[in-house]
Amino acid sequence: MALPTQPDSDVAAPPGSSFTALIKRHAEALGFNKIGIVPAEALSVEARQLKEWLGRGYQAQMSWMERDVEQRLDHRLHFPDAKSVVVVALNYFTPAKHDDDPATGKVSRYAWGDDYHDVVGTKLRSLLAWIKDRYPKTEGKVCVDIQPTLDKAWAVRAGLGWLGKHTNVITTEFGSWIFIGELLLNVDLVYDSDQIEDHCGTCTLCIDACPTQAITEPYVVDSNKCISYATIELREPQLPESIAEHLSGWVYGCDICQDVCPWNRFEQVTSEDRFQPRAGNVNASLTELLELSPKTYAERFRGSAMKRAKLAGLQRNAKALL
Repeated sequence: MALPTQPDSDVAAPPGSSFTALIKRHAEALGFNKIGIVPAEALSVEARQLKEWLGRGYQAQMSWMERDVEQRLDHRLHFPDAKSVVVVALNYFTPAKHDDDPATGKVSRYAWGDDYHDVVGTKLRSLLAWIKDRYPKTEGKVCVDIQPTLDKAWAVRAGLGWLGKHTNVITTEFGSWIFIGELLLNVDLVYDSDQIEDHCGTCTLCIDACPTQAITEPYVVDSNKCISYATIELREPQLPESIAEHLSGWVYGCDICQDVCPWNRFEQVTSEDRFQPRAGNVNASLTELLELSPKTYAERFRGSAMKRAKLAGLQRNAKALL
């Protein structure tokens, strides 16, 4: 299929079906594994679920979840011209394995390589630049986790996968080892309407395996009880005793609920080199973490998602394991 020629600058929007297909093809060429496009409409069912979750206090100290709630439910409140949402998934699985050396702490798989915010964001900005080069009147906004948006809800709506009982999006092709991002556009495109059926069935392996019972019921996680939340987001000098006693060797994040998921037997190795594990990012030496200074910490975790926990948080976690 030939690329469209550069249109006159007065053309405000691309043709629907042909350009929609080209956007998807170029997104795949940039390395995205799954792409779905849906209209930028307000989320309704998710609104009730989010407000109920917040009402229970399950956001713990993540106070930003309480801010801009309406923006999280409607892209048009932070990008008023939004008409289409291009939702993408990027497989990050690599076949390295944790070891059980008590002198080290296990790191969540998503943080083994380069920071996904940078990787996914760079690809989406490239996609937007490609679109604008062909249709200069097109405007867009890139969203990768840090913007007020419900990434997982949009991935489900766009038909990329379904929300598992552990609250991660599961795909039939890559399991749950995916990063999600969105590109908001001010143009109408041809939209996907098919969604993936929930294939969790009667399985409760993720709920049963969680050592802190953080999955309080199917599809609901209480962050106050979550090892991943505590070791990454919690800004307290000590971990809660209920967490510290059940770390199971985790120093940054936790993958237990994903590791036991039967759908992750369909994992495929990522083609993105930037997700290959950095030295010391699969199992981190606890003594090395404790010896880090602010300077060596900044150098060690430059461009890594592990910087999210801050130096104080990583050293607190290392002490708890020791």
